[in-house]
Amino acid sequence: PSPLSQAFPLPSLPRKQPTVLVVCGPAQNGAIGLVCARHLRIFDYEPTIFYPKRSPDPLYRDFTTQCEKMDIPFLSYLPTEVQLINDAYNAVVDAVLGAEAELGEGRGPCAGILATLKHVRIPIVSLDVPSGWDVEAGSSSGISPDVLVSLMAPKQCARRFLGRQHFVAGRFVPYDVQKKFELNPPEYPGTECVVPL
Repeated sequence: PSPLSQAFPLPSLPRKQPTVLVVCGPAQNGAIGLVCARHLRIFDYEPTIFYPKRSPDPLYRDFTTQCEKMDIPFLSYLPTEVQLINDAYNAVVDAVLGAEAELGEGRGPCAGILATLKHVRIPIVSLDVPSGWDVEAGSSSGISPDVLVSLMAPKQCARRFLGRQHFVAGRFVPYDVQKKFELNPPEYPGTECVVPL
């Protein structure tokens, strides 16, 4: 299994509210979203995936197939009526754009998705970098998540994160990478793969 399958802080999602909408973009962050949806399903949450622009990458296709085999439903469209999302789900996982995205992508094909997500009232959990944010400077034009899950290590933009919880999922980072980039990872107690910052 992918180490990223552990990259979601399940205690931040109460089990009495199990419905989660996972919104996936076409690149790496979208693939992480697919893995996140699988992980949520394993722990008895009820994820639904919106993945409008599927990647041709064989690995991402495999992640999609795995989600389908786990009977995770895929939406054919994202409702623009925000109240429908608020009523149907208890949280949204933002896996639209990530650290690899160009800031301009938030104005391209993902613009409609981001416009909708900016207006939901349910909690948003962003994976690695909130969609629409510049990875270095942050951005006021992107979404404002309640929870940020930084992968490997917090990015520069995390300094501008004002949500209620920030986690890091980086226990899987090899020691040579930690040394090369001078990462100073937190202590991960027991078998935890995610820790709050």
